[in-house]
Amino acid sequence: MQIANKNIVVAGLGMSGFAAACFLKKRGASVVVADSGEEDKLKSYASVLREMGVKIELGQHRIDTFEKADFIVVSPGVPHNILPIRNAALKGIPVLGEIELAYRFIKEPVVAVTGTNGKTTTTTILGEMLKASGKKIFVGGNIGNPLIDYADKGQSAEIIVAELSSFQLDTITEFRPKVGVLLNITEDHLDRYPDFSAYVGSKARIFENQMHGDFAVFNGHDPLAASICKNIKSRKLPFYNTIKDDLAISTSFKSLDFSRINLAGKHNLENVYAASLAALAIGGTLKGIQSALNSFKGLPHRLEHVASINGIDFFNDSKATNVDAVARALETFNRPVILIMGGRDKEGRFETLKDLVSRHVKKLIVMGEAKEAISSVLGDIASTEEVFSMKDAVMSAYKAASGKEVVLLSPACASFDMYDSYVHRGEDFCRIVGNLCKSELK
Repeated sequence: MQIANKNIVVAGLGMSGFAAACFLKKRGASVVVADSGEEDKLKSYASVLREMGVKIELGQHRIDTFEKADFIVVSPGVPHNILPIRNAALKGIPVLGEIELAYRFIKEPVVAVTGTNGKTTTTTILGEMLKASGKKIFVGGNIGNPLIDYADKGQSAEIIVAELSSFQLDTITEFRPKVGVLLNITEDHLDRYPDFSAYVGSKARIFENQMHGDFAVFNGHDPLAASICKNIKSRKLPFYNTIKDDLAISTSFKSLDFSRINLAGKHNLENVYAASLAALAIGGTLKGIQSALNSFKGLPHRLEHVASINGIDFFNDSKATNVDAVARALETFNRPVILIMGGRDKEGRFETLKDLVSRHVKKLIVMGEAKEAISSVLGDIASTEEVFSMKDAVMSAYKAASGKEVVLLSPACASFDMYDSYVHRGEDFCRIVGNLCKSELK
C-alpha cells in the first residue's frame, strides 16, 4: 500500500486516530487530522502531532479537506457516514478504518473477537491461553492498544489477538482473520445505526473475507449468529455446552475442565468456551488453555466484586452499557438485587428487562440522562428512586439492602453524561463503596 507523498486525512483524534496519524507521517505521508472536538480536550494528542508536522483541524470536519485527500482513515469513534466522508467516497476517494490500515501491514495470523457483550473478557483470556501455550502474542484493537501500533513499532509476534467493535468492522475491506469469533448479537448502539439490522450487518462482516482454511467460532444458541454463519466459507466451530463440528478440536475441547473458572454467570462460561475453541484453532495447547482457565480472575468493571458490608455484596458492572448486559448480570444472582441503572441512553429497549426486574430486583435506583426514560418503563415493576449522583445512588442502595442481598451497578447506558468513560464511572462507584466500607468499620 503506497503511503509516501500521499495526502491522507485521519478522521478522529482519539487513541486510534493518533496512532494512525503517527504511522502515516513516519512513512512520508502528508497528514491532516480532523476532529469535531475542541482543543482543550484533545491538546495532548494534538501537540505531539503538530511537533511531527501533522496538520490539525479541530472543531469541525471541513468538506474541502476530505475531498482533497488521496484516501481517508476513519477512527472508530467517527461515524463513517458523516457528510464529508460520504461526499469524498462519492468522488471515489478510498475510505478505510484504522484496523484495515493496520491489516495491510501485518503478516501474522489474526484472531479477531467481536460480539455485543463479552468481547474484552474473551479477548483477554484468549491472549492468556495462547501466552501460556508458549506463543508470542500481541493483544490489541478495541481493547486499548490500537492494531496500527503493532505495525508502526515493528513488533514481532506469532499471533495477533484483536478485539473488534462494530464501528471498526464498518470500515474493513480486505481484513481477514484466520480465526473469527462472534460471541452474541443483541441490541446496542442504536443511537448510531439506522436500525438493528444495520448493526447486525456490521457484526457479520467479521466472517465475510474468510476462506475455507479459516475458522469461525460462534454462539450456536444465538439465532442471529447462527443465521449469519449458514453460508460462510470458513470452518464452523459453534459452541453450546460443547461444540458440534471438527472432530479433532471437539475431542480436545472436551478434555478441558471448566469447573474451576473464577467467573460468575452463564455468559462468562460462554466466553471461555469461545476463547478455548479459538485458542485450539490457532494452535494453543491443552496445558496452556487449562492453565489460563484456572488462573484468570476476570476484569475490572465486569461483575467485579467490590466489597461486602454487613453481609451486603457490592458489584461493579459499569461496563454493562446495554440492556442485554444488564440481563446477563441479573441472571447471575439468586439473591435480591438493589439495581443502579442510568447514564446516556443508547436507544436501548428497557422494556425487555421487565421480567428480570420483576423476579430479581428489590429496588431500582436510576440516575443520569436516562433516569426518567428508565423510570417510565420499569418504575411500576419495582420500587424506583431517581437520584442525581453516584454517591446518592450508593447510599440509597445501602439503606435499602439487608443482609445477603446485592447492590449492583449495571447501568444499561453509556457513561458520557456524567463521566469520561465506563471506567471512570466504575472507579467512582468503587471509591464511594470503599469510603462507605471504611465508615462502617469505625
